[in-house]
Amino acid sequence: MLFKLIKTEGLFLGTSSGVNVMGAIKMAKELGPGNTIVTILCDDANKYYDKMFNKEYLLSRNLPYADWM
Repeated sequence: MLFKLIKTEGLFLGTSSGVNVMGAIKMAKELGPGNTIVTILCDDANKYYDKMFNKEYLLSRNLPYADWM
């Protein structure tokens, strides 16, 4: 989700924000149309360069990586 938010929305967010967005999406699907969901995106991704944006690290742990890496 974080890689998608960077690529499609230009939002450079950290893991807590990614969890918030996924939770909001899940809740929206459960509640259905006509509802408003609000979340706060509380961190950026600056502190994650060594892991979240390190393709070799992600591959070594069998984790997904962005297609633009």
